[in-house]
Amino acid sequence: MSTLDLEQNNSPLTVAKFGGTSVADFQAMLRCAHIIKKDTSNRLVVVSASAGVTNYLVRLSQENISIQEQKDIIANIRTIQLNITQHLAADVEQALNSEIEVLLEQLSSHALIQSQQYSVKQVDAILSFGEQFSSRVFAQVLQSIDVNGAYFNVQQVMKTNSLYGKAVVDIEQLSKACTAFLAPKLSQQVIVTQGFIGQDGLGETTTLGRGGSDYSAALLAEALNASDLAIWTDVVGIFTTDPRITEQARAIKEISFGEAAEMATFGAKILHPATLIPAMRHNIPVFVGSSKEPEKGGTQIKQSVASNPTYRSIALRREQTLVTVKSPAMLHASGFLAKVFGILAKHELSVDLITTSEISVALTFDNPSGSTQALLTSTVVQELEQLCEVTVEHGLSLVAVIGNGLDCAKGIGQSIFQAINDINIRLICHGASANNLCFLVSEKDANHVVEKLHSELFV
Repeated sequence: MSTLDLEQNNSPLTVAKFGGTSVADFQAMLRCAHIIKKDTSNRLVVVSASAGVTNYLVRLSQENISIQEQKDIIANIRTIQLNITQHLAADVEQALNSEIEVLLEQLSSHALIQSQQYSVKQVDAILSFGEQFSSRVFAQVLQSIDVNGAYFNVQQVMKTNSLYGKAVVDIEQLSKACTAFLAPKLSQQVIVTQGFIGQDGLGETTTLGRGGSDYSAALLAEALNASDLAIWTDVVGIFTTDPRITEQARAIKEISFGEAAEMATFGAKILHPATLIPAMRHNIPVFVGSSKEPEKGGTQIKQSVASNPTYRSIALRREQTLVTVKSPAMLHASGFLAKVFGILAKHELSVDLITTSEISVALTFDNPSGSTQALLTSTVVQELEQLCEVTVEHGLSLVAVIGNGLDCAKGIGQSIFQAINDINIRLICHGASANNLCFLVSEKDANHVVEKLHSELFV
């Protein structure tokens, strides 16, 4: 009998999510399995695709790819999976490899088409296979160390609309389905399921978009009324800034929901902003730690924390676009901004920061290469030019100083901008939030700005 079988249904329940690098190969999966075994509250495991697989699937779903390259990609995905299963017992390996081959055949049927012009529905079907592979394999890795792990298809409970690529989850239906189909299993087994994917009312596979695996885990934690959510990644928690920019960056022991949400929104890569929403709704503490070094602890994210320093962290978000709209018609006129935002809403463009003067408005957009925001440079600008003069600037980075009471603390502006008085600041946004002060700088200056500010504010 498994050492993790539970006697009581009211035992603590932790939802543990493992990212792609945490399930990249057998040794990585084995480390994660021991994390699960060590704590009996770990009952539900949500996994991403093994590192590299999603990139292969994205390439597989693109146009202008030859049949031979498609076949090579599928072969590479097979190799990644079989390199893991070969470490399992022979009978388990054989059975699991058979399952993998069935999935690969299904993947081939979706991908190997001559037209190479995939619908958004077909793209979602292709992208979903990574998590289907890793969840089946990880369940068997758990079994190999005497943990009663079992695979579960999340599509039984994760019901969404049909907005392929960025599907919206029906939270009420998720809660009911978890109560009916998932919760009864958790008292007897450690359930392994997929992040990122769901199913619409037509029975078609959907994906939740960027950050979807973490968000899936948070939604499941909420639906199951979990006591904790643990996000296991490749870094030992959330840092005061990106440690790749400065060696002075240090891990944060605990942080509030509000601060973490600001950090995620403004560029910290550890968490996607949507992840925290379900946790905040039900006050579920979130832990972020490294599956490679679990003994080093991590960051606890909670509703309230003991320390609320003025400066908590510095976030950086690259590939920002600044759009300035200018028109004398704005002066003492009403309705102009409504028209501008109406155009942006029609094209589903989300504004980050905004500053205004009497006759002009400056707007910032997160504009990573290949994103839907890239539409900004063509059709949208032409429509805006029917209303006003439009200037578009690229090559900018957004720096966000995250903290507490920044809207009322004295000397904030002096402390920040005096430290970087040799840098041109393109836009400043301050006062709308107590937790952030944001500004734009040239991309070439971004690392230098973060490094200097961190040295000044986190002495």
